[in-house]
Amino acid sequence: MLSVNTNSGAMIALQYLNKTEGELQSTQTHINTGLKVATAKDDGATFAIAQNMRGNVRGYQAVSDSLNRGVSTIDVAISAGSSISDLLNDLKAKALAAADASLDTASRNALNADFTALRDQITAIVQNANFNGTNLVDGSVTSITALASADGTKRITVMGVNMSLSQSIVTVSTTSTISTQAKASAMISTVNASIQNVNATLAKLASGEKKYTIQNDFVSKLVDTLNMGIGNLVDADMAVESARLQSLQVKQQLGVQALSIANAQPQIILSLFRGG
Repeated sequence: MLSVNTNSGAMIALQYLNKTEGELQSTQTHINTGLKVATAKDDGATFAIAQNMRGNVRGYQAVSDSLNRGVSTIDVAISAGSSISDLLNDLKAKALAAADASLDTASRNALNADFTALRDQITAIVQNANFNGTNLVDGSVTSITALASADGTKRITVMGVNMSLSQSIVTVSTTSTISTQAKASAMISTVNASIQNVNATLAKLASGEKKYTIQNDFVSKLVDTLNMGIGNLVDADMAVESARLQSLQVKQQLGVQALSIANAQPQIILSLFRGG
């Protein structure tokens, strides 16, 4: 039916053109963002799943930060303990030298001065072994705890130690000297015990750091896996989107032509009213 009031052909052509325009806009958005699911409007269920996974990623990033702080704190403690172990070895050498009964007074005094200077250096090291306000070797903290899970329910704890003078690990006292042959001889066994204690403590600290490092490696791999999972859910396949874009552009051009033809159809009516 030919009608000047209703052009069904133009209406149908316009509907299909509008649909193509919508699909074209959606495809262009996918290409611009690199995402096939950028908002909940694209796919509510998939978006919700992806958002939950993104939340887990953020949580594990906080876990990694916590573990890294723990590793750094223990690293400082291990460095301090290693320095103390070296100093104790030096103290042992001074005590052994001073245990020689044939030493003259000047030599013994010189050895004792070196001994006390090295002894006091242990205190300086212990006092300065801080990271982020935490000192793991001066007895001020009993333990440090790092996050191990994204929900905060699981944690890893490493015990603090006390490597100060006159304590159970370093049994050399704050007033120890080797000013006499007898004191020097007695000091040898004291220093030996301290060396063994410090080295055993270092092994425990290293074991604690290993726990943090292993967990951090696992968290890193888990975050990578989650990110890949999110990508599989929401990332656009650019090859597919490129092909779809070209197809829709062709459909758009054809739709414009079809609408143009449909809009011209009422002009045919005029020919019916022309004179012979």
